Amino acid sequence: MRQAKAIRDGKLEGRRTTVNPIDVKAVRERTKLSQGEFAAAINVSVRTLQNWEQHRRSPTGPAAALLKVMATAPKTVIKALHQ
Repeated sequence: MRQAKAIRDGKLEGRRTTVNPIDVKAVRERTKLSQGEFAAAINVSVRTLQNWEQHRRSPTGPAAALLKVMATAPKTVIKALHQ
């Protein structure tokens, strides 16, 4: 409670968390797949993919996790998804 009061009174700075957004277009381009192929590979609509790439929406939950893994090991993810 003391800490919360100190933050409220401006005597202490609160914690801030920054989230690095996923560059979905860069992830897709590394796979060398078209939007249609990539969307099908991760089981989302092309429209959803376009919204992510144009920053109108951000992937969340399992989609965000999949894209993070795909950013580091795209060939492995694509291979696993197509077994």
